[in-house]
Amino acid sequence: MPTRRVPLISGEYYHLYNRGNNYEETFLTRENFSYFLKLWRKYLFDNDVEVICYCLMPNHYHFLVYLMTDNLSKLMQPFLLAYTNSFNRRHKRVGALFQGRFKTKHVNNTEYLLHLSRYIHLNPFKAGLVSSPEEWEFSSYQEYIGLRQGTLPKTNIIIDDFEKPSEYKDFVEDDIAFPSKMGDFLFD
Repeated sequence: MPTRRVPLISGEYYHLYNRGNNYEETFLTRENFSYFLKLWRKYLFDNDVEVICYCLMPNHYHFLVYLMTDNLSKLMQPFLLAYTNSFNRRHKRVGALFQGRFKTKHVNNTEYLLHLSRYIHLNPFKAGLVSSPEEWEFSSYQEYIGLRQGTLPKTNIIIDDFEKPSEYKDFVEDDIAFPSKMGDFLFD
């Protein structure tokens, strides 16, 4: 297997993402979204991968993670294979579901981390799937703004940067009125 362009190193933050093969949808039903998250918990949650934030979209996914292992690729392979096999059986299809291996970007400073979380949480809104980012169920945004209890770490470099959930909400939704240029280099 070829070496990754971006090495995955314990103690660092990374943006993990991938889209459907041929830009096809990878989540067709609510059960698909839920099962993907269930498998994530099974294969990665207790394996030294801390999710900072996430968003699942109909044809792609985003995870912002903190690694406590150097074996992320070995953990991701059975996770994505299990999801692909289940999806293919359920929807009577064959072949690759995702566009190659999952993609990574190293997140090397706090400002990038903050703006990346905003970018991830605004994905469903900017795609026109919801009229407000808090309406999207398959994102960690509801946890960030206090609408849902979840499994994200209680101490989180992003959450800890704001005194209360409403401040983070203002930070994210400011980008609706005054869009940043961050999206230009966050997702290939």
